[in-house]
Amino acid sequence: MTTPYKYKLLPMEKVFRDPVHNYIHVQHQVILDLINSKEVQRLRRIKQLGTSSFTFHGAEHSRFTHSLGVYEISRRICDIFSRNFSIEKIGPSGWDDRERLVTLCAALLHDIGHGPYSHTFEHIFQTNHEAITVEIITSPETEVYQILNRVEEGFPEKVASVIKKTYPNPQVVQMISSQIDADRMDYLLRDAYFTGTEYGTFDLTRILRVIRPYQGGIAFSMNGMHAVEDYIVSRYQMYVQVYFHPVSRGMEVVLEHLLHRAHELYHQDDDSFARHSQLLLPFLDGTFSLDEYLKLDDGVLNTCFSQWTDSSDPILSDLAKRFLNRKPLKSAMFSGDRQSPLIAELTSLVEKVGYNPNYYTAINSSYDLPYDFYRPEEGRHRTQIEILRNDGTLVELSEVSQLVAALAGQEQGDERFFFPKEMVDPTLRNHYDLFDETYQEFARHIHNGALIEEIN
Repeated sequence: MTTPYKYKLLPMEKVFRDPVHNYIHVQHQVILDLINSKEVQRLRRIKQLGTSSFTFHGAEHSRFTHSLGVYEISRRICDIFSRNFSIEKIGPSGWDDRERLVTLCAALLHDIGHGPYSHTFEHIFQTNHEAITVEIITSPETEVYQILNRVEEGFPEKVASVIKKTYPNPQVVQMISSQIDADRMDYLLRDAYFTGTEYGTFDLTRILRVIRPYQGGIAFSMNGMHAVEDYIVSRYQMYVQVYFHPVSRGMEVVLEHLLHRAHELYHQDDDSFARHSQLLLPFLDGTFSLDEYLKLDDGVLNTCFSQWTDSSDPILSDLAKRFLNRKPLKSAMFSGDRQSPLIAELTSLVEKVGYNPNYYTAINSSYDLPYDFYRPEEGRHRTQIEILRNDGTLVELSEVSQLVAALAGQEQGDERFFFPKEMVDPTLRNHYDLFDETYQEFARHIHNGALIEEIN
């Protein structure tokens, strides 16, 4: 009798060699088939950290490697729960291993809807990677759907509900999406490894040792609290030192302005883009289909940028060159009103020397909470980290950790004014600009202004 696809295991488990987890173990045929699907393989062509690779040159890893990592951590948690905390052993608050397959599929597919340079691309073209992830999983036209639907009828919708956080089992949802989940644990370790930093490292082995299921989701035993604290601090450090790095943000601003300029020019002369940017056309006119979305990756956008360097439009051409050749906008940190006279004066000076301020200046904010507790009065829906006491009761992490309490609810990040580096670096200017006092006035504001502090 043929084993149903739902229960079909590989004759011998397949492993993927991984620099973070050593080996990634695949035992189910459905997981291997999903990995080999064209929608998952597309993630090989999308960088995990986008413009951060311009700052940390080793950060060339892809969303594919991250997706495998999230799968692997989830697989290990399922093994631990099944071995030590099954419903057969501890009752209704335990783990039902019948949830394993939907968990592993959701873990592998959680990022499948990301586009090229995802967050910047989303902002310009009004896409939503989570909504597209759900669409890929539930659309009968995709290989992913066809594979999932062979498990059982309605299985794609089950996996999609985990992504949407509507799946009825909170243990499954929190394993994939919470303040300490397989997704975050993998990207912190992976991003730290490939950026060459130590900020994101924490004791994953210990965290997996103290993770526990309970009826309302996932908790961590009290004797492992310090490992959880270490994870929170690692996340804090990675955001401050890596994810919010001003040079990466300077490149992101160039990318955003480049795509915005292309979008604007398309509506003036769509024929020129039809000749060299065909895969991007559906997004420039806002009529893209799922199939057209899945044809995009970082390479497609970079090819468009290379073609735009020869554009007759000087702004499009210059921004494309700045992006491809790593010429980020410089920035200065400030606090106070975005509409302050000083910001207006700096913008005016940039315009005075010939730069269009819409494309060569920007205010960019980056803020994130290293940890947040549940605040029902504010309508927040973050899942707080629960610590399991020895007597079986639960307590929210910041109530027992002074370290986390000091970080909880405290935003990290800054607000920056971005401008061309030529404004403060005479070596980048044309000879006839060297004696233009406008540059000197700009530099005086940067170095002496009360609200502005030059950083990068």
